[in-house]
Amino acid sequence: MSAKTGTINPPRSTVDVPPLNTAANKPTLAKTLGRLGLYVAAIAISMFFLCPIYLITISAFSPQKEIFAYPKALIPQSLTAETVLFFWNATGVQASLVNSVIVGTLTVIFALLVGAPAGYSLARFIFRGRDSYKLLILTTRAFPIVILSIPLAVNYISWNMYDTLWGVAFAHTAMALPTTILVTASIFIGVPRELEEAAQTLGCNRALAFIKVAMPLALPGLAAAAIFTFALSWNETFAATILTQRNRTLPALILSQIADVGAPLPYRFAAGFFLIAPSLLFIFIMRRYLFGMWGQVVK
Repeated sequence: MSAKTGTINPPRSTVDVPPLNTAANKPTLAKTLGRLGLYVAAIAISMFFLCPIYLITISAFSPQKEIFAYPKALIPQSLTAETVLFFWNATGVQASLVNSVIVGTLTVIFALLVGAPAGYSLARFIFRGRDSYKLLILTTRAFPIVILSIPLAVNYISWNMYDTLWGVAFAHTAMALPTTILVTASIFIGVPRELEEAAQTLGCNRALAFIKVAMPLALPGLAAAAIFTFALSWNETFAATILTQRNRTLPALILSQIADVGAPLPYRFAAGFFLIAPSLLFIFIMRRYLFGMWGQVVK
C-alpha cells in the first residue's frame, strides 16, 4: 500500500514478455525468396496462357498489312473489325456457333446430372471394388475416339441419331464423365457428413439432404467441373466431324471447310478468336460461382 495515496499497488509480474518485433517474428530470407519465386512462377504460367490469346485477338482485329508486317508489333497501331465481320457473315458460321453453344450446354447438363450423383456415391459409400471402379473410370479415357468413331457412327445411323445435336452431346458427355465424376467425388469428400446427418434428423431423407445440403456446399467443385466439361465440348472436333454432316459445330466447321481449303492467315486468326471468345465468356460467368460460393463455404 502506498503511504501517500493510500492505494494498493499491484504486484509486478516476474514473467518477461518478449517484445513484439523480435527476429523470430520477422520473415526470414528463405520465406521471402520462396514467396517471390511463387509469384514469379504464377506470373510465368499466366503469361504462358494469356500471350497466345492476346496475339490471336489483336491479329483478328488488325488490318491485313499489319498482320504480315515484320517485325510484328505487340501493340497494334490501328484496329479494324473487317476480318472478323467477314468471317461472321461466312456461310454456316452463325448456325455452327449456335450449335456449339447448344451442344456445350447439353453436355454440361448431362455430365452434371450423371457425374454429380456418381461422385457423391464414391465419396459417401464404401462398397467392394470402389477403387477398381475408379480405375475403370480412368481407363475409359484411354480409348481414343478414333477407334470408336466408325462403330459409333454406324450405331447412330441405326438409332436415327446421326447428324443431330443430341448425338454429339451424348458423345461429348461420355468423354467428359470420367473427369466430372472424379472431380465431384473429391469435392463431396470435403463436405462434412455431419451436416447431412443433421438434415436427416430434421426430416430430410438422404436424397433431399443431398439436394439441399451437399449440393450447395459442393457448388464450387460443380462449377469447376462445368468449366472443364464446357471447354472439352467446345474444343472437341473429331467426334463432331464424324457424327455430323449438316449440323456441324463451329470447330468441326472450321476443321472441315476453312482449314482444308487453305484459308488466308487473317481469317484463320478470326476463326481462332471465335473459338476462344465463347469459352472465355463461359469461364467468366462461372468464375463468380467458383470463387464467391467458395468464400461463403469457408466462412
